[in-house]
Amino acid sequence: MRLQHWLPFEGVVALRFLREGRIQTLFIVVGIAIGVAVIIFMSALLTGLQANFVNRVLTGQAHIQLLAAKSRVLPLGITPGSSQDALEAATVQIPLQRAQGIDQWQSVMEQLQQMPEVKVVSPAVLGSALITRGDASRSASVVGMLPQRYFRIIPLRDKMVQGSAEVGSDTILIGTELASDLGVALGDPLRVSTVNGAVLTLKVVGIFDLGNKGANSRNVFVAMRTAQSMFGQSGGASILDVTLTDIYAAERIAQQIHSHTGLQADSWMKTNEQFFTAVRAQTTANTAIRFFVGLSVGFGIASVLVVSVVQRSREIGILRAMGVRRVQIMRIFLLQGGLLGLGGALMGALIGALAMLVWQRVMRNADGSIMFAMVIDSTLFVQSLVLASLTGLLSALAPALRAARLDPVVAIRA
Repeated sequence: MRLQHWLPFEGVVALRFLREGRIQTLFIVVGIAIGVAVIIFMSALLTGLQANFVNRVLTGQAHIQLLAAKSRVLPLGITPGSSQDALEAATVQIPLQRAQGIDQWQSVMEQLQQMPEVKVVSPAVLGSALITRGDASRSASVVGMLPQRYFRIIPLRDKMVQGSAEVGSDTILIGTELASDLGVALGDPLRVSTVNGAVLTLKVVGIFDLGNKGANSRNVFVAMRTAQSMFGQSGGASILDVTLTDIYAAERIAQQIHSHTGLQADSWMKTNEQFFTAVRAQTTANTAIRFFVGLSVGFGIASVLVVSVVQRSREIGILRAMGVRRVQIMRIFLLQGGLLGLGGALMGALIGALAMLVWQRVMRNADGSIMFAMVIDSTLFVQSLVLASLTGLLSALAPALRAARLDPVVAIRA
C-alpha cells in the first residue's frame, strides 16, 4: 500500500514539497542533525564530567558533617563606673575552641536516620596525634570510626592497597605516603601519642590510597573506642557524618538539621564552595549551548520554509482556488517544519550516540582506563526528539501564516 493511501491530504502535500526541494530538505535536516548531536554530546559530556568531579570530591567526605556548636563570643568584664559608651566599645575575646563531643549523639543519630532524605549516619571521633616509628615521626589526623557505618560513606575497603580495612582495639590503617615516610610495612607497630598524654602502640593492618598525596600522608583510621580512649572522650563522638539520597539537597537539609538540633551542619556544597560554583557554571554553560543551538536550528527551519513559500506561491494559489482552506495550507507548512525537526533529530541522535562511543574508546587515562563514564541516557534522546520537533513546528508558524494569507488570484498571476 502506497504512503499516500493512508496519509491525510496535508501530509501528502507536505511530503511532496519536501521531496521536490530535495537539496534544501537535505541541508536543513543535516543542519538540525548537527545541532541535535551537539546538544546530546555536550550534555552527556558535561553531565559525565560533573558526575566524575562530584564523585571524586565526595569519595573522601560525607555530604553533611555535624559538629558541636562553637562557644559563644562574650565581652570582657568592664571596670566598675564605666560609662555606657565604654560598655558598647568593650573588647571581645574569642574563647578557646576545644574539641567538644556532641551531646546525646546516639539520639541525634536516631533522629536523623528517620529522615527520608538521609541514607547513612556515622559517628566518629577526630583528633591529632604524633605517629612515631623508631627515630621517624609524623603528625597525623586520627579518625576513630565504626567500620560497618563509616565504610558505607567512605568506601575505604576499595582504597586498600595492602592488608584489610578491618580495625580492632589495637590496630590502625595508614596511607601509602605515611607508610613510606615512616618506613612501615604490614604488621609493624606504631607509637601513637596525643597532646593529653595518652600513648598507645597500634599494629598496622592496612595501607590505603585515597588518590590524594596529602590525605595519604595525613589521615589514619582506628576503631572508635580506641579514639575515644586516646582523646579522652569516653562514649562520646566529635562528629556525625551524613549521606543523602540527593547530594544537591545537602545545603537545604543541613539548614533543617541545624534548626532542629542546634548543631553546626556543614554541607559539602559549603565546604567546597568554589568547586560547587564551578559545577553551577558548567550547568549554565550547558543550558546556554542548548539554547543557542536550538535558536540556530529554529531560524534555519524558518528561513527554508519562507523560501519555500515564495517558490511555491503559484502552487499555493492553485490549491486555494481548488477549495483548499487556509487552515489546511497552514497545516502543510507546519507538518513540513515538524517533519524536518523530527528527521534531523533522529539523525542527530544517532550521530550523538556514535560520538559518545568514539569518545569512550579514544579518550583514555594514562593507564588505559576510561577517563570518565558517559551514560547514554534515553531521557536525553527523547527530550531532544520532542524539542527538535516542537522547534520545527514553532519555526514553521510564521511561514505557514504567510502561506495561508496569500491571495489565490495574486499568487497564480505571480
